[in-house]
Amino acid sequence: MLVVHATKKLLDRLSSAPRRTDESSTTALGSWYSTVLFWRPQVGLFVNESTLLPVLVPLAPASTLVERFVTDLGALLIACGARASFVEAETQKMGDWRLTKTSNRSVVGIMNEFSYLAEEHVRSGESHSLLELSVDLSKTPCGPLYKSHVSPDRELAALLAERTGLDVGTESEG
Repeated sequence: MLVVHATKKLLDRLSSAPRRTDESSTTALGSWYSTVLFWRPQVGLFVNESTLLPVLVPLAPASTLVERFVTDLGALLIACGARASFVEAETQKMGDWRLTKTSNRSVVGIMNEFSYLAEEHVRSGESHSLLELSVDLSKTPCGPLYKSHVSPDRELAALLAERTGLDVGTESEG
């Protein structure tokens, strides 16, 4: 089960009301935080609570945002070198999800930083897909990760190596 902590700005756009939940995500990556970026077209920004991995997803239609996030997360994990078997297992567990309010101010602060950086990438005129922009943002050094792996992509690689016992992208065929 996936728990998504959404900002009030995003909750106002979603049709499903948030639940007050004491449940926690049962996925390997854990809980995610999300907000809306008021671009044209609008974009949802998701940030993983443990790795700070950012994922950008088109907001419309808002009613299917979380389902599309799961698909786009799978593409980002593959782009970051995750094994296909891990991606399949992780995204399958995300079929059941809960929406709740934000509770970790540190992650909300990181979302604000990613929002600013993403806006600067877009303003620079560089042509990026949301997946490419997510990959670029994942390489950003983040203060909360300075004592571990510095950037979300490296934090993800370390988490995957710990969980699977293999280096990222070295799935053995057999």
